Amino acid sequence: MTGRLPPWRLVAGAAALALAGCASAPPTPSAEPDKVLQQAAVAAQLPVAAGAPAVTVPYGWRDVVRQPRLAQLVELALQGNRDFRTVVLNVQRAQAQLNLADANRLPSLGVVLNASRLPNSKGEEVNQLLGGVQLAAWEVDLFGRLASLSEAARAQLLASEAGQRAAELALAATVVQAALALQADDELLVLARQSLDSREQSLKLAQLREAVGAASLLELQAQQSLAFQARATLAQLTRQRAQDANTLALLLGQPVPPALLSSAGGPPLESEDWLTEVPAGLSSTVLLRRPDVIAAEQQMRSAQANIAAARAAFWPVITLTASAGQASAQLSGLFQGGNFAYTLAANALLTVFDGGRRDANLAAAETAQQVAQAQYERAIQAAFRDAADGLAGLATWREQLLAQQAAREAARSTARLIALKADQGAASVLEQLEAERALWLNEQAVVQVRLAELNNRVLLFKALGG
Repeated sequence: MTGRLPPWRLVAGAAALALAGCASAPPTPSAEPDKVLQQAAVAAQLPVAAGAPAVTVPYGWRDVVRQPRLAQLVELALQGNRDFRTVVLNVQRAQAQLNLADANRLPSLGVVLNASRLPNSKGEEVNQLLGGVQLAAWEVDLFGRLASLSEAARAQLLASEAGQRAAELALAATVVQAALALQADDELLVLARQSLDSREQSLKLAQLREAVGAASLLELQAQQSLAFQARATLAQLTRQRAQDANTLALLLGQPVPPALLSSAGGPPLESEDWLTEVPAGLSSTVLLRRPDVIAAEQQMRSAQANIAAARAAFWPVITLTASAGQASAQLSGLFQGGNFAYTLAANALLTVFDGGRRDANLAAAETAQQVAQAQYERAIQAAFRDAADGLAGLATWREQLLAQQAAREAARSTARLIALKADQGAASVLEQLEAERALWLNEQAVVQVRLAELNNRVLLFKALGG
């Protein structure tokens, strides 16, 4: 279970292992990525490509984003976002902890000046001064405890670096989605203002017609209701646009530059100049390079190394202490030749009883490893779910967008024909108003569906690891 030998056998084993100079290396993760990948693929109902080279995803968000305004917003967010700055600092802390773990494996040398008063061979109290170089208690890592701790810190650093890449990808995706929402708000506001202008003109005309008896009160009230609805929609979209701008400013960690906040002069949302297409023929193995999957894998390796360190704690701890320099009974003698002295001591400590501390530490390390392995498998399963969701929406959102665009064109044709018939007196005002309302709804739906399709594309690139 724990691989621990009884204390009475450790003493004999310590000498043999010390002569052999063996060091316990942390075992490799017990989880098999290919097996976990296959299981996750079955659960997500996705095929695992076999024998065919994997098509790679464009590397990084910079290859995904085509619109320069979006790219500038993401760059500003990477510089000013406080959450991302915290992630970067965590990587620096992990690097410092690795340096500390590596430094613990090296001896510490210092300059020492020691003064003591002790009895000599005759039993007389004499002064003893020593000045020179001292080697502090240096643990000889014969059983790999310090090496395992260093390996655990190195895996933590790699996990932190993968976490930074995951945070960068998540921040870039969020900023792109916020900017796309702002673009959609601007286009919907244009439609809302056009609708309000049309409704107000129709209301004025209805008021004039009602005043001369050419229109009924019912027709006037219908025009008033549509005008009020248009004003309410405009107010709602104005508020939504302001809130989306505030969200983008929070992501950037600073006010959004006016040149990047306005969509004037840029391409419409229906343009293909926003994001690249997702490549076809992707192998499911690309999910193993997702930053969160890599981070979970490194966390599992760190946990394995901690188990090795906990097992090595059952063996004796061997330390060396040494000093060399000038020794004299008087301070002036330290600076004269012929007084060189040195000391060398070795110590081997085998803990026989610690109240179960080492057993508990090993049990905690093994449990942490099982947790890390479960999290690693969960990360792969989540990657498949995200990819499955994105791929499911990839085709359906495009189909929905094409259908919505066709419905918009039909609504445009209907509104144009109704307007011609109304000019000739062959259609009522209410029919014309209904055609205009249907056209406005279809125009709005196209923008919303296109926004959803682009957001799904962003989420798919994020699911594939960017």
